[in-house]
Amino acid sequence: MSLKNRRVVWAYIFLLVPLAFFLVVRAGPTIFAFDVSLRAFNPMAEIKPYVGFDNFARVFKDIADPDHVTRKAFENTLKYVIIGTPIQLSLALGIAMLMNSIRRFRTIFRVIYFIPFVTSAVAVAWVWRALYMPDFGFLNLVLGLFGIPSQRFLFDPNQSLLSVTAVVVWQGLGFAVIIFLAGLQAIPETFYEAARVDGAGRWRLFGSITIPLLNPTIVYLAVLQTIAFLRMFAEVVNLTRQGDGGPVNTTTTVVLRVFREGFGSLNMGYAAAMTVLLFAMIMVISIIQFRLVQRRVEY
Repeated sequence: MSLKNRRVVWAYIFLLVPLAFFLVVRAGPTIFAFDVSLRAFNPMAEIKPYVGFDNFARVFKDIADPDHVTRKAFENTLKYVIIGTPIQLSLALGIAMLMNSIRRFRTIFRVIYFIPFVTSAVAVAWVWRALYMPDFGFLNLVLGLFGIPSQRFLFDPNQSLLSVTAVVVWQGLGFAVIIFLAGLQAIPETFYEAARVDGAGRWRLFGSITIPLLNPTIVYLAVLQTIAFLRMFAEVVNLTRQGDGGPVNTTTTVVLRVFREGFGSLNMGYAAAMTVLLFAMIMVISIIQFRLVQRRVEY
């Protein structure tokens, strides 16, 4: 065997290691979840019979019921995505543009904004839970200085979802800022100089150069942050009083609902069916991302 062929063989051997890890850690549990979703699966029972798509039918039936907690979980999850993703990306882009315009202390600002992202979600949630306290929370103390009445935040059904969204947006902001900053620095300055010579103002530069050239970055972050909001769990569990997505299920999510059904009620089949539906949502979003980025590259 020639030296070139031996190198190719060893390359395939080394590639088998991460492939095996992927199959065991990722593909294996995914296939098992699909199998569980088709069964009346109770881990305490010896027999776990196949029931076909009965679990999915039950999920869709519960989603159709306006008062069912499963419907509220899906509605809340979509609200987190619709509200949180645009706000987070808009703030991150604005901050990244400000950071890109400075030369000194840029690294310090990067670190400051990135620290919350690498901090434990549980720790962040408990700190914000204390800040949100109605009676002695820091936020209400600040509001009191301006004569604004004390707000209940996490304890008010009308404010709870927005309060949780604000925490998630704040924690993930640093990651989006760093990615946007990298995208901005990859745009050649000559493009801006040529546009200024032609008389383009700031908004014209932003709309005609910055946004089009940042399109792959925007699509990437939009999909990534959307998936993060779809998978919300730790923040809701640790911010709400009983970890149940309260008050009155106004902050519960699909993942929290899966946890309650699977490990609380031991209704694994129903929980797995919701997991498969969530997986399908994430896959569709990922395919859209691939199509948009590919179209941009071809253009």
